[in-house]
Amino acid sequence: MTSMIKINGVVPVMLTPFSSENFVDEASLDRLIDWYLAQDCGALFAVCQSSEMQKLALKERLSLAKFVVKKTAGRIPIVASGHIGTLIEDQCTELAAMCETGIDALVLVTNRLAENNEGLPVFRQNLQKIMSSIPSDMPLGLYECPAPFRRLISDDELKFCLDTGRFVVLKDVSCDLEIVERRLEIVKGSEFSIINANAAIAFDAMRAGSKGFAGVFTNFHPDLYAWLYKNMNSDAPLVRDLVNFLALSACAEPMGYPGLAKIYHQKIGTFGTIRSRVIGDDIREKHWAIDAIVDHIHSGAEIFRRRIAEHAVHGRVTY
Repeated sequence: MTSMIKINGVVPVMLTPFSSENFVDEASLDRLIDWYLAQDCGALFAVCQSSEMQKLALKERLSLAKFVVKKTAGRIPIVASGHIGTLIEDQCTELAAMCETGIDALVLVTNRLAENNEGLPVFRQNLQKIMSSIPSDMPLGLYECPAPFRRLISDDELKFCLDTGRFVVLKDVSCDLEIVERRLEIVKGSEFSIINANAAIAFDAMRAGSKGFAGVFTNFHPDLYAWLYKNMNSDAPLVRDLVNFLALSACAEPMGYPGLAKIYHQKIGTFGTIRSRVIGDDIREKHWAIDAIVDHIHSGAEIFRRRIAEHAVHGRVTY
């Protein structure tokens, strides 16, 4: 029987800092985790696409998860994925090893379970092979990772996962509010959390029942998403202003993410370098004025932090 754990709130998709020699930079990683912990996060997604897992060796993926588990020391749940193999047998090996790192839940990537043109029978067969190869008490999650291709799970596949009693969370990457709402109806009454990852629909998804947010801009201002989640039922002008700021800020994602986020973390002193294994281009050359954009996002977030602080004291804001 799976030992159930609740995954909700803001769940940052963790970055992986690299040294100038292209090794995982543990000093920067240590600072990054401290930063996440100070941002009112509900959990951390330690090995995922934002972590550049497709460019990490298995040993690196496992070391990354172990480092995060040790550093957080049980303060918040840690989930991780990290299966990138094509063959199910290879994925079983990767996932069984990840289960030994001390993580609180193991997240399965939907595009590894079946191809886009393969339906429930293949999905179910592969999933059953994986479940039989890992501890039966390990809570599981699902992640519609966009790389190497985005595979949205069907309603029947979601129902199958729910019926196993082993799944606790889906990181929804549908970017479609109707799909989010339909999935929420499917899992209604269970402990299965649907957590949206799209900033444009984040607020409406929260109000519909999404248990938080897990988009890439959790690497810029997770505290603002956390405040929004806690205040989603408020009709205060501050809430609507914040919703607009968060959605517009996230439009910068195509400008070299995760390198974009690494520029931000270098600016605030978290990272030593902006090195990335998935971004081969010089993003400052490819995306002109990217530093100015990052600075505007940062200054905008600071304005909202001041407004939130004023709102907490006076119940209103004056600007």
